[in-house]
Amino acid sequence: MTLYMPFFRACTTLRSLTQLHAHLLVTGHHGDPLPSTKLIESYAQLGCLGSSRLVFETFPSPADSFMWGVLIKCHVWSRFFEDAVELYHRMVSGGGAEVSRFIYPSVLRACSCCRAHLGTGENVHGRVIKCGLDCDDVIRTCLLSLYGEMGSTSSAKKVFDEMSERDVVCWSSIISTYIDNGDALGGLGMFRLMVSGGVAPDSVTMISLAEACAQLGSLCLARSVHGQVLTWNIESNDDGSLNNSLITMYSKCGDLASAERLFYNSFYRNTASWTAMISSYNQGGRFHDAISVFLEMQRSGVGPNSVTLMALLFSCSGLGWVRGGKSVHCFIIRNSADPEYDFLGPPLIEFYADCGRLRDSEKVFGMIQGRDVVSWNMLISLYARKGLLDRALSTLGQMLTNGVMPDSFSLATSLSACGNLGLLQVGREIHGHVVRTGFSNEYVQNALIDMYSKCSRVDWAHNLFINAQQRSVVTWNSMICGFSQNGYSQEAIKLFTQMYTRRLYMDEVTFLAAIQACTDLVYIEKGRWLHHKLITCGISNSIYVDTALLNMYSKCGDQRTAQMIFDRMTEKSVVSWSAMIAGHAGYLEEGKFCFKLMKEYGVEPQMEHFACLVDLLSRSGNLDDAYSVIRSMSLPADAGIWSSFLSGCRVHRRFDLILTVKRNLVNVETRDTGYFSLLSNIYAEEGNWGESGKLRSVMESTGLKKVRGYSMIELG
Repeated sequence: MTLYMPFFRACTTLRSLTQLHAHLLVTGHHGDPLPSTKLIESYAQLGCLGSSRLVFETFPSPADSFMWGVLIKCHVWSRFFEDAVELYHRMVSGGGAEVSRFIYPSVLRACSCCRAHLGTGENVHGRVIKCGLDCDDVIRTCLLSLYGEMGSTSSAKKVFDEMSERDVVCWSSIISTYIDNGDALGGLGMFRLMVSGGVAPDSVTMISLAEACAQLGSLCLARSVHGQVLTWNIESNDDGSLNNSLITMYSKCGDLASAERLFYNSFYRNTASWTAMISSYNQGGRFHDAISVFLEMQRSGVGPNSVTLMALLFSCSGLGWVRGGKSVHCFIIRNSADPEYDFLGPPLIEFYADCGRLRDSEKVFGMIQGRDVVSWNMLISLYARKGLLDRALSTLGQMLTNGVMPDSFSLATSLSACGNLGLLQVGREIHGHVVRTGFSNEYVQNALIDMYSKCSRVDWAHNLFINAQQRSVVTWNSMICGFSQNGYSQEAIKLFTQMYTRRLYMDEVTFLAAIQACTDLVYIEKGRWLHHKLITCGISNSIYVDTALLNMYSKCGDQRTAQMIFDRMTEKSVVSWSAMIAGHAGYLEEGKFCFKLMKEYGVEPQMEHFACLVDLLSRSGNLDDAYSVIRSMSLPADAGIWSSFLSGCRVHRRFDLILTVKRNLVNVETRDTGYFSLLSNIYAEEGNWGESGKLRSVMESTGLKKVRGYSMIELG
């Protein structure tokens, strides 16, 4: 075998290697495991994995462990991870060759890189332990990567703690495991332990730390990490990946000036560097600058890749620049950047959708050759955002018909559509699919709770909530909102109290739902308690929180506190003004003043504001003024406004005004039985039985039925 080694090293082309292969066949050395194993490796190195596999399959004797190991390693090199795992299973089930320690690192890496086989990686770990190889640090390093990909930080930490020697590779692996799984602070903590243990970081470690700072959005930490890079004199890899990571880090921490300095001071700018700067400008909303950098990139002679073009499409989308996005699309076609639209298809779909070109989005989707779950999700999301919920659900059906299994995003988006449309049966069918496939995570679980709540099945939603193994703040919020939206305000407040008693994390949405429940119950004492907890928990004031508090105090009759909140609001929405005007029911002059002030602030009154003012004037007997307000509206008054006006006319016996607006009343389009019943009763009270009977006939012919009245008492 040693005789042939120089010849293998000299084979730098496929032709020379096939000639050597032919010589081995003629001389009969092809039956020797060592030359054949080297042939397998050499073919793979020259990008001809099919020939490697053929050499292996035609080997006259049963392959030994070394040959199996080289073939599996070659498949991992070539990124054929599923085939590598399949070969491992075949080797184990065949029982002819012993699985050596040389094979496990390649198999574990294949499992780490193939999400479908992450569970297989745990089985391989079990076999490693049985074979007594769990003390091998190379295998342990691969196990760290495996558990990191699985999102099991605790398992990765356990493997790490058992390692006898921890070099920079092991430390970098455990740090990235924490950070990649969303625990940036945990990753930074491991870095401190690494430095205090005397292990010097490398560029890979610092790339992970830059990502941690970006996740936290902490500029102070970002500058500290950059300082560590300079202190340790850590140079970027040949591809400039560390410098690019620092650029991205600064942009995500809101310091574009530092990102620009790093970019323009770097001597080596490759495609990744330019792409990082374009993405940084996009991150800061500076879309014109992002496009300018792309033009500068072209002038410098550096070609874009798919990621660059995706960032450029985002810039055009941010500007609503259809022509620019179409130019990028033409560039993709001319340069065959993505002929099958596998990578750039979804960004193009999103670009056209953001620019209101729904048909173009659908055309791009039709051109994608291998439609994976990401492409289908993009179309489902697009329909959901545009309010085309029926089409979103039908797209999910097409997805299943085409044999593509939906992921948590597909299922959650579809369940949200079911909830918004009130399609309980379809939602239950999707729930059945989740149960059958066993594909249920917290994201889907929360969507199910929300769907059942919106379909008025709070009992089913609550059952899911009770049986949930993990309950995040989103899970609690979904259930509290479900109770509140369906009139179970007491239960909503009880659930909030449970969260507070257990010292669980609560966010702005938690408080908003609880405040709404207090508003519905006119429960001002509990509302004040909530307001106090809102302050002590450090929830910052936002327009949503302030508006909810304003609405609660107004409806509970505490106008003084409501006015204080309104006055301190730096930004006032349409809803804020509505709450303030409605809160002055019974205070005519204050309500009129708020309505006038609203116009002075440049807020255009909407239908609900006119409804509040008309109701205020009608209740106080100022019916002529109320009618003048209705006549001044640019839009036709709806049934709610006319109902308020009619109620005032009835209470204050102004039947003359009813006769004046009779034509307007007949032309109102509504399915509200209360409106027709009120008008019919008014006609009956003035003795006009003919008009009263006509209205009752209209109700019967259109299938409207008066809602029966009922009374309730609470026992105990």
